[in-house]
Amino acid sequence: MGSRERRTREREKTRERILDAARKMFVRHGYEATTMRAIADKIEYTPTAIYHHFRNKQALLTELVIADLESLASAFRQIGRIEDPVERLGRIGQAYVEFALDHPMHYQLIFLTKHPLETVKMRLARQDPAEGAYAFLRAACAAAIQSGRLRPDIKDPDELAQMLWAPVHGLMALHIVKGEDPWVEWRDARKTAARMNETMVRGLLREGAR
Repeated sequence: MGSRERRTREREKTRERILDAARKMFVRHGYEATTMRAIADKIEYTPTAIYHHFRNKQALLTELVIADLESLASAFRQIGRIEDPVERLGRIGQAYVEFALDHPMHYQLIFLTKHPLETVKMRLARQDPAEGAYAFLRAACAAAIQSGRLRPDIKDPDELAQMLWAPVHGLMALHIVKGEDPWVEWRDARKTAARMNETMVRGLLREGAR
């Protein structure tokens, strides 16, 4: 390996260390309470070294959120090949659950950590179903409504997207944040989520539809 390739690889490893440390600290302590100096101390770097990779804390958070949202959107895109729009809704729920349980820190940063307004605006701007996870879910809801197989009172794709998202998010948040608490006899998260998704989708269908 040449010196240039070695420097590039070392730079990439450094960025990953910074991002991993920042993600954990943003989740555990909150964005406002986490400083660039604290992130540098965590990985035993100088603040100057951190600023060499990211111009400020906002830029660091933005890169994290974009990368983590892309991971979720990538999981959703694999479902896009499913022709049946109703089946697609159920599979989106399953993919969401797998992402939350396999990447709990990523999930907490995206959905359970308060972000500055600039980052929120950046997320809202990503409305392309090929890029944004929510946009993908909304498009799937619109396709399911257009199929004519859902109950006639279900007409709003945004409302439907939020109806489907909220309970799955709630279950995942409970398991991630409270899963170690002994006062609840927790059931298997994946099995519970699968049963809940199936129940929700079945409840959307008009009488006699499949």
